[in-house]
Amino acid sequence: MQASVRRLSLVSLSAVQTCQNSTTLLSSALRFLPPSIRTIFSETGVWDKDYRTENRRRVEEWWHPRIMKQWQKDVLNPMGWDAFGLPAENAAIERGLDPEEWTKSNIQSMREQLDSLGLCFNWDREITTCLPDYYKWTQYLFIKLFEAGLAYQKEAVVNWDPVDQTVLADEQVDENGRSWRSGALVEQKLLTQWFIKTTNYAKPLLDALDDVPEWYGVKAMQANWIGECTGCYFDFTLKVDGKETGETLSAYSSSPEMVYGAAYLAILPSHRLLHGSSSVRSALQRAFQPGRGELLFSLTPIIPAPALHKKYLAVSTSVVFIWVSFFSEEDQSVARALNLTWTTVLKTHKDGTETLMNSQEFSDLTREQAFHSITQKARELGVGGHLTSSKLRDWLISRQRYWGTPIPVVHCESCGAVAVPEEELPVTLPKAASLTGKGASPLGAVHDWVNCKCPRCKGPARRETDTMDTFVDSAWYYFRYTDPHNTDRPFRRHLADHWLPVDVYIGGKEHAVMHLYYARFLCHFCKDQGLVAHREPFWKLLVQGLIKGQTFKLADSGQYLKREEIDFQGKEPVALSGGSVEVTFEKMSKSKHNGLDPQEVVQQYGVDTVRLYILYAAPPEQDILWNVKTDALPGVLRWQSRLWQLVTKLRGARQLGDVPNPSLLKKKELAEVRKIWENKNYAVQEVTTHFTEDFLFNAALSRLMGLTNTLSVILQHSVEFEEALAALVIMAAPMAPHLASELWAGHPLLLRGGDVLQQPWPIVDTEYLEAPDFVELSVLINNKPCGTVTIPLQVSKDSSRVQQLVLESPIGQKLLSERSIKRAILSPRTALINFLVDE
Repeated sequence: MQASVRRLSLVSLSAVQTCQNSTTLLSSALRFLPPSIRTIFSETGVWDKDYRTENRRRVEEWWHPRIMKQWQKDVLNPMGWDAFGLPAENAAIERGLDPEEWTKSNIQSMREQLDSLGLCFNWDREITTCLPDYYKWTQYLFIKLFEAGLAYQKEAVVNWDPVDQTVLADEQVDENGRSWRSGALVEQKLLTQWFIKTTNYAKPLLDALDDVPEWYGVKAMQANWIGECTGCYFDFTLKVDGKETGETLSAYSSSPEMVYGAAYLAILPSHRLLHGSSSVRSALQRAFQPGRGELLFSLTPIIPAPALHKKYLAVSTSVVFIWVSFFSEEDQSVARALNLTWTTVLKTHKDGTETLMNSQEFSDLTREQAFHSITQKARELGVGGHLTSSKLRDWLISRQRYWGTPIPVVHCESCGAVAVPEEELPVTLPKAASLTGKGASPLGAVHDWVNCKCPRCKGPARRETDTMDTFVDSAWYYFRYTDPHNTDRPFRRHLADHWLPVDVYIGGKEHAVMHLYYARFLCHFCKDQGLVAHREPFWKLLVQGLIKGQTFKLADSGQYLKREEIDFQGKEPVALSGGSVEVTFEKMSKSKHNGLDPQEVVQQYGVDTVRLYILYAAPPEQDILWNVKTDALPGVLRWQSRLWQLVTKLRGARQLGDVPNPSLLKKKELAEVRKIWENKNYAVQEVTTHFTEDFLFNAALSRLMGLTNTLSVILQHSVEFEEALAALVIMAAPMAPHLASELWAGHPLLLRGGDVLQQPWPIVDTEYLEAPDFVELSVLINNKPCGTVTIPLQVSKDSSRVQQLVLESPIGQKLLSERSIKRAILSPRTALINFLVDE
């Protein structure tokens, strides 16, 4: 029951430590169960009049396995496990368990929970990122990046989480300087780390946001994260006293077309060259000249590649990163303090146009022409020139932890960093003797694994002991879903091109920038490698909120408490140990004691009720504060009972006669028939839109409840009534499949074969879509219906015109001409006007 059935419907990989529930729609093309299948009703021969708790349990037990069997590949809706990472490793350390065993047991438990909720996934395409048959291909893609010059290692000041004892990318540190996972204040540390040069793809990634118009809200977040790509980096090689140092500096320029006029580069006093293991550190420190304003020292000649002019290196407190100076007043003052001269490269003509001079083959070009030509030349020579913003940084992927994908690189004294040959993949994760979560990477202690031979010279070498950020694993998993059992390559192109891009991607708010940005980057890279035909991985995006649990913590210390540690007898909860308690709703977590077992909730209320509650409580983008005492849960329980009662009453009415006979309907009943027909079409139109376009499932459910109200009075001889009830049950099926399946089986005189999930999705009648020339306007006086007035459709939204027409009508003349009208309210949604008058 989904408009698009060929392509991929996808949810993000579930973290193994949390349970994220989602609901999926079934295809309208399903044709599996024979129409003669037995139901609870046919099994017992008795249709229960009420949908009691026991009956609900029996209905769900009967239909659950049958619904699961009906799932096929018309819509690809796979599930995978983002199973590496800190949470699993930390949890295993706390319990004294092996991370692999802990992870596998959690996966099995969560798989059972998802099944118990009646969620239909293609389990034959299941992937798990911590298995060698998956991370072999993560390593393969890393090597492709390495060979393309996009994966590199350098010494850098990095964000260090003192609790999790690992490096964090910039985007994993919040605005308060705390780790996104542990909450600890992040420290700065100088380490040699692996990076992926995502900045080379900044401009294509920014421009391609125009190709995904249905990334509502997230597009702006992605664009802001990337920034305005108005400049680029150039690579410069560093010489000291005329000798090559082997050091390369990447300098950002906001005006790359003026690079021939630059006089110096500037770095911060905290730069790695002044503090790390660089061979030029001592020379730079000897030349350090503090106390000269913003200029701290200047000495070292820089020769850029390609052969541009000689530059100088300076240390300045006014820059955030390396940059190229292009002679603003501030730039000139620094140059004068250094006794540097510079070359004028810009000529301004009388008409105000500007062209370049003294810029070798780029002279006489306009600034715009030179901008494109110089950056293109730099890209061709492999020395930068990729447009990016001044704030975007390359992706830091090194992690000093055990439970992650090993980086497939060996370090050789003769050859340097060498990629592991493809035929030797995967580099499997060895068993670690013990894990503490402290200090250096645990893999460094596994000597038999670390010590190896260089693939190039066959001399002694050591394996890289850092593991990859788990975002690398999840940056390409959507490709693997299309070909999950391939042992020869990560995926076959014709399968990826068939299923991708993903039609509907469902992910949490926390992935709006990081995960989606990395996934987009890798898809662009794979396109350039000829692995796929498309650049963008996801067409439509649904960012779902969190289900938050009630949290209790001591007001003075912030310590989280369990419910059994709290006294709820008074007006306000207090801790049994003493002290006031703060009550909030937060993301569910074992450490906060605010999680709940979905199976317990299902056992208490039923699968359909839990599904309906989650969908009805809030729009999918908003968070849900889990509290079963709210109106949402009793409301969906009542609605299920009302649906049951509709079929029960219709069955009773059918026992009094045969098929509907419209000729027996009275005038008043014919008016009701018209209303039923209109409301059915309106509901089909609205619910279809909510299911396929804006994903407002709570609004769709409200519309179905409204149609239920319209059908509350049984019209025995109305074909329209029966068709509306059939449409109602079909549209309820994606959200409450067990109840809808039983209602469909018990619906009398249905001539369609198969069960409810085999039915085509209802469509709006053509007559309903044809706009009428006139509409019937309901007239209310002081909220009481008084009749209807026919008005032209073209003026039906004009409040003053509608009011005038009503006052000129017989109803207006009779009921309103002698009364003082205080206000007239025209409904914006329905054909209704309400006159408030003095009694």
